[in-house]
Amino acid sequence: MHSPDLTAQNVERIAALFPGCVTESTGPDGTLRRAIDFDLLRQELSDSIVEGPQERYHLDWPGKRQALVTANAPIAKTLRPVRAESVDFDTTRNLFIEGDNLEALKLLQETYLGKVKMIYIDPPYNTGNDFVYDDDFAESAAEFLAKSNQVDEAGNRLVANTQSNGRFHSDWLSMMYPRLKLARNLLAEDGVIFISIDDGEISSLRTICDEVFGSDKFVSCFVWKSRQNKDNRNVTNASIDHEYILCYGNGIKGETRKITQYQNPDSDPRGPWTSANMVGIATADRRPNLHYDLIHPDTGANYGCPDMGWRYDRNTMARLINEDRILWPSSSDGRPRRKAFLDELQSDVTGFSSIVAPEIYTRNGTANILELFGVRIFDFPKPVELLKILVEQGSPNGGLVVDFFAGSAATAHAVFSKNAEDGMLRQVMCAQIAEKLDLNDPNQRTAATFCKENGFPQVISEISKERIRRAGAKILEGECHPDWNRDVGFRVLKIDTSNMADVYYTPDATSQADLLTRVDNIKPDRSPEDLLFQVLLDWGVDLTLPITRESVAGKTVFTVAGTALIACFDNGVDEALVKTLATRHPLRVVFKDTGFKDDATKINVKQIFKSLSPDTEVKAI
Repeated sequence: MHSPDLTAQNVERIAALFPGCVTESTGPDGTLRRAIDFDLLRQELSDSIVEGPQERYHLDWPGKRQALVTANAPIAKTLRPVRAESVDFDTTRNLFIEGDNLEALKLLQETYLGKVKMIYIDPPYNTGNDFVYDDDFAESAAEFLAKSNQVDEAGNRLVANTQSNGRFHSDWLSMMYPRLKLARNLLAEDGVIFISIDDGEISSLRTICDEVFGSDKFVSCFVWKSRQNKDNRNVTNASIDHEYILCYGNGIKGETRKITQYQNPDSDPRGPWTSANMVGIATADRRPNLHYDLIHPDTGANYGCPDMGWRYDRNTMARLINEDRILWPSSSDGRPRRKAFLDELQSDVTGFSSIVAPEIYTRNGTANILELFGVRIFDFPKPVELLKILVEQGSPNGGLVVDFFAGSAATAHAVFSKNAEDGMLRQVMCAQIAEKLDLNDPNQRTAATFCKENGFPQVISEISKERIRRAGAKILEGECHPDWNRDVGFRVLKIDTSNMADVYYTPDATSQADLLTRVDNIKPDRSPEDLLFQVLLDWGVDLTLPITRESVAGKTVFTVAGTALIACFDNGVDEALVKTLATRHPLRVVFKDTGFKDDATKINVKQIFKSLSPDTEVKAI
C-alpha cells in the first residue's frame, strides 16, 4: 500500500492546463516517464521571451517562443456591430467577425471558453504563394501590445511567404501556433477540431497539434481524394490527388449502424437477428484452444475446423449451442454461423472511415460557387457536401461551429444546409480578415471585379459575407426540416480599437480645458450599440443573444435576452429610470459613467439596485 504519488498528480494537473509543456524524461530506473518542460512552462507564464535549453523531444523552429508570447499577449480591441451588413441582426444566433483571426480568437476567449462543439479551419497550405498573417514575431510583448492599440492600416497584416524566404516553414508554423493554442481554449470537453492540410505541412502540423491539444486527443488523419482526374503536369510524374483533414478531440459521432439486415424469420422470442460469422483469425500454433472440429449435437454431422479456427473456445461454443444460437447448414460442407441479436448491439454506430467523402471533389466546391455567383469567384473552395460530413461527425446534436479561416464561407453554407436537413440548431461563427483584392492580379481579378460591380469594398471578407447571404436565401427556398428554426442570418462584428479614448498625456502637457474635454472617455465616433457589444465582451456574455431596443422614460434602453443584461448609454439618466430598470431584476445592468443626470443619481444607483434588485451586477463605463 502506497500513499498517492503527489508529483504524478501535479504533472497531470499541469498537463490538463498546458499539454504542450509535458514531455518525456528518463527516470532513475532508466524508464521513460512524463515530465514537465519547465522552460516552456515559464514561457507560458511570461509576457516576454524566456531563454532556455533547446534539447528535448518536441518540434522547435526559429520564432516559436515569439509565437507563444504572441498567443499570450493581451490586446486593446473591441467588436463593433454593423447592422447594414448583417442579416436578421436582432434574432440570429450566428456571427461573422471581420478582422485578424488572432485578435478575434483573443476577444472570444472569455465569452466562449469551453463552449465550442466543433472547429473547422482550412488555413493557407504554405505552397509558396499563399498569404500568411504577419504577426511581427520578432517583437517583444510590449511592442506587440503597443501595436495592438493602433488602428490597422490597410494591407499591413499580410505578407507573401515565398519559398525564397529562409523561414519558409518557420513563418507558417509561427502563424498557426498561437491561433491553435487560443482555439484549444474554446473547445468544449466533447469538442473536436478538423484542419485541412496538404503534404507540405502535414508532419509539422501533426506535431504542433500533438503539443497544443495533446497526443492523446488525436482522433484521425482523414484522407480526402480531392482531385477527380490525374494531374499530368507534375515534373515527378506523381499525381497528388489527395488532401488531409487532421482531427483532434475526444471522438466523433461515427457511422450510423445499418440494421436492415436484422430480421426474425423464425419468430425467435429474442427478437430480430442476423447471421454472423464464427470463423477465427488465429493460427493453431497461436491459439490451439480455438482449433477443434464442430459437431452437430443432434445429427452428428462434423463441420470440421476452419484453417484459422473458430472465434470461440469449446466452452463458449457449447453455451451458444445450448442457447440455440447456432445456425447449422443443411450440407456438411457448409459453415455454421451464429445468431446475432439486434438488442445485443453495444452501440448504434460503427467506425467512421478515415477515407472521407468518396466521389466528392474540389470541382464540387467550384460548382457550389458557380451556382450562387455565376462566376468562379474563389479558387479551390471546399465542397459543401464534404463539410456537411464533417459537421455531422463533429456536431451531430447541434452546438457552436467555428471557422476562423472563413475564406469562401463554405463552413457557414454547410452548417445551414445540414441544419435544414436534420433540424438541428447548430450555430456558426466565422472570422475572416479583410484581405485586399487586386484587379491587376489575374488570380484575384474575378473576385475584385465582382466586388467593384456590386459596390462592395474589394476585400475577401465581403465575398464571404455575400456567399452566406446567397446560400442562406437559396436554402430557405428548398425543403427544410420542420424542426429547424430557419436561422440563416448572421451578425457582422468588425474588430476595431477600443471604444475608450486613449489618454496618454503628462501633467505638464495638459491644460484645464483639456481635462474638461476628457470627462467623457468614450470616442466620439462610437454608437451606443458599439458600447453594448464591448460590455458583452467584457462581461463574457454570449454575443448572439437576442437584443431588443426600447424607449423607457424617453431614454434608449437595450435588453439582451430578456433579463441577461440591460443597458442605457443615454445622457440624463435619473433615479426614476434607474428604479424602473431595477424592478425588472436583470442579472446585469450598465450605464455610461457620464450619463447620469447629476452626482446624486450616480452615487445612489448601486444603492437603488441593492434595495430593489440585490442580485443585479451594476456597472458604469
